Amino acid sequence: MPPYALAIFDFDGTLADSWRLMGQAIVEAADRFGYRRLSPDEVQHLRGQDNRAVMQALGVKLWQLPGIAVHMRQVALDKADHIALFPGVHEMLVALARAGVRIAVVSSNGEEAIRRVLGGELSRVVHDYDCGAAIFGKAAKFRRVVRRADVAPAEAIAIGDEARDIDAATAAGVASGAVTWGYATPGLLESRAPTHIFRSIDEVTSALTGVQG
Repeated sequence: MPPYALAIFDFDGTLADSWRLMGQAIVEAADRFGYRRLSPDEVQHLRGQDNRAVMQALGVKLWQLPGIAVHMRQVALDKADHIALFPGVHEMLVALARAGVRIAVVSSNGEEAIRRVLGGELSRVVHDYDCGAAIFGKAAKFRRVVRRADVAPAEAIAIGDEARDIDAATAAGVASGAVTWGYATPGLLESRAPTHIFRSIDEVTSALTGVQG
């Protein structure tokens, strides 16, 4: 049997190569929402910081987050045709499904944009979507997805590219997997002591199917 019955994936920066596009959209939205417009060097530096530090650097207030999130979901939907999956993601998801692993996507992004990027085949491979997560609201969504899958928390893993994904997995009582090809730096991810650190798509496939490539 695979080590985990349920794999919960983040989308942007984990399955989809979109963090640069979305990062630029955050910079460009500064005038609209009244926060600081960062330079490219500042954007790169903040990859090593957690989300609260990023908010502080931008000057974003908690009450502004819902409006910014709605804007970013619309940007992702408008730009969906310009967002591609990371190489190997298609094969990985198909391999997990064939191994009997239930797949879910929990993301701050919207379900419509995610399905458009995944395409018809992969959209059907994903058993559950819980989208539109607040920046610090993923733990509740992880718990909900676990309940719907009817598995024990110990049988689930949440995989993402940000420190908040690891923190949410810990809060929800599920294993965590950090991928190093997305937004956050490996150093920041390691500081959160995830259950697994994945440096390639093949490592995810091997760890979740129990079959070495």
